[in-house]
Amino acid sequence: MPDIHDILARVKSGELSTDQAAIELQGFEDLGHSRVDHNRAERNGAAEVIFGQGKTPQQIVEIMESLIERGANVLATRIDLDTAHFICGNVHGAHYDKFAGLITVTQREIEPATTKVAVVCAGTSDLPVAEEARLTCEFYGSPTLKVYDSGVAGLHRLLAQLDEIRACRVVIVVAGMEGALPSVVGGQVSAPVIACPTSVGYGASFGGVAALLGMLNSCASGMSVVNIDNGFGAGYLANRINRL
Repeated sequence: MPDIHDILARVKSGELSTDQAAIELQGFEDLGHSRVDHNRAERNGAAEVIFGQGKTPQQIVEIMESLIERGANVLATRIDLDTAHFICGNVHGAHYDKFAGLITVTQREIEPATTKVAVVCAGTSDLPVAEEARLTCEFYGSPTLKVYDSGVAGLHRLLAQLDEIRACRVVIVVAGMEGALPSVVGGQVSAPVIACPTSVGYGASFGGVAALLGMLNSCASGMSVVNIDNGFGAGYLANRINRL
């Protein structure tokens, strides 16, 4: 909840206008198309994240400006190249990662966690989702270990870095096709495993449903599963666990 005494003191000192104070007190800013939640960091430990898919570039810019005005670091996901060009041309400090489809604005440095998150990826085709997960972790201050192209078809590639993976506090495993890799990793590590299915695969993979069901039915204990292609969700959860 907002600190009413602090808001009133800032109005008295001239730091805040009465209109700005009203926004602070209600906890969100109504932009017409969006109501930006400015109390989320106080409730959940991190500011609102912008899901870019389906929003116009102008809408995203206005939401970002609302967050930036209040000193928040900003993360926007599912941003295509044309939208990114518009945003980066209108928002100072915006950085775009084309591969992951993420835009970030960093206004204040976050003290990094002392332990790492391993991001294990089955195949090169799964990399966009893996990078969304990895960069989300790093945006929130969790260092990462990349273990890419380590699918079950060539398990020796995974085993070559198993000691490094075991040294991490959380492990994200990203895989498409039949989604077997998280079960393999889950049987080899003591850390919690976050399985992230991707939509990569031929017809019978049903756009990632086969991988999702395989992960949900895993016999490896200590594993949770996020939605198909939800690299952001995997990275966000991994950072929370890493900072417990």
